[in-house]
Amino acid sequence: MSQTPRPPVGRSAPTSADVARLAGVSRATVSYVLNNTAAVRISEPTRLRVRAAAEELGYVPHAAARSLRAGHTRTVVMPSARRPAGPLPVRFYDEFQGELRRLEYTVVEYGGLGLDGDEAARAWAELRPVAVVCPGGTQPTAHGVSLLRRSGARAVVTLGPHPTQGAHFLALDERRIGAAAAEHLIERGRRAIGVVVPREPVPAHCARLRLEGVRAAADGAGARTVALPMAYEEESAAALAARWRATGLDGVFAFDDEYAMLLMRALQDEGVDVPRETAVIGAGDLLLGRLLRPRLSTVRVDTVSGRRLADFVDRMVREPAAEPEHHDLMAARAVHRESS
Repeated sequence: MSQTPRPPVGRSAPTSADVARLAGVSRATVSYVLNNTAAVRISEPTRLRVRAAAEELGYVPHAAARSLRAGHTRTVVMPSARRPAGPLPVRFYDEFQGELRRLEYTVVEYGGLGLDGDEAARAWAELRPVAVVCPGGTQPTAHGVSLLRRSGARAVVTLGPHPTQGAHFLALDERRIGAAAAEHLIERGRRAIGVVVPREPVPAHCARLRLEGVRAAADGAGARTVALPMAYEEESAAALAARWRATGLDGVFAFDDEYAMLLMRALQDEGVDVPRETAVIGAGDLLLGRLLRPRLSTVRVDTVSGRRLADFVDRMVREPAAEPEHHDLMAARAVHRESS
């Protein structure tokens, strides 16, 4: 009967002194090379020799010790429990994290479902991050921002519809998406607009903001709006489509392209003509929406690049005394196709 091999006993982790000995350099040179210190000139052959020695020994710099020497960590905390869902936000945040890693930050995604306000800020502060980037529904209070700064965070950046006192603010307002969809439907002559509100918990925060955007635009034009709870399931879409004509709606913003495609198929199965009886618009401009018949109208969302956001965070970390800055990250515009 085979046994699981045990790790070697008594073998200590390799140190920078071991790397220095194998590479034939000083410990200071090892530190300069492995920490990418730009202020000290190290020849390329020496850099290669140090890195080869570190790899051979399996040496990994001690993050805590490095943080003590620098006076701060290189950790960026990003709460993720309520991050916007969908392909566009995923690509944006993936690029952002990749660019932070390029700048030699360690990104820690903090789940923390159920943590809000000051309680959440205290939890993030325990990690002693150099920066905190808060997307969507994870906005700290002004007291939470102060707590994070006192714990060593050089930059607190919020992404969302509203600024927080003391934090840098990057406007990422989901209400613009709902407003663009409603304005498009109204321009197409629709005056009774349904708004799909996903039953799933992850996009709930975004759905609420998009609904607010639709209502604001519709109220200004004298149009009627109805919230339509729907799960991302064929059965839920079919149930909504079965009672569609009873709602008296002549247009629908279906939260995003995925929910829109699901609902449009269900409406067609129910015999509801799209767009003659009901105009349908989604959001996200997915390729699949252009392949449907009728082709799906959508709201195209344009954001700054993840690289630009990462560079902004890096600049704020290097300038901790800078006054809070406010910038706009997002624009939304309707793209008219056959479904509306």
